[in-house]
Amino acid sequence: MADNVASMLCYILGFITGIVFLVMQPYNQNRTVRFHAFQSIFLSVACIVIGYVFDFVLFTAFHFWTLLFLTSLLRLAFFALWLFMLFSTYQGKTIVLPVIGPLAQQQAQR
Repeated sequence: MADNVASMLCYILGFITGIVFLVMQPYNQNRTVRFHAFQSIFLSVACIVIGYVFDFVLFTAFHFWTLLFLTSLLRLAFFALWLFMLFSTYQGKTIVLPVIGPLAQQQAQR
């Protein structure tokens, strides 16, 4: 499988496929695929944590309809980011996301 396809597949199911590609031979030796696998894992965890924190803060501070609208907007933004990462990676581009990208680069070098 080509590097760009393997890298794209790291993002398909988030941290699940990221872990799969970190375990599978020969992809666990390929730095590009490892980078995208780690970035996919970190992105998935960040989305989950941000979603829960966002829901908790908004639930205690706002009206239900405001919460519903803002939560939906946040989830739409995460979905758009996921699609962007899928298409960019398939095209062979390496997008280094802020904060989690450098962490993924460090882990991929090991």
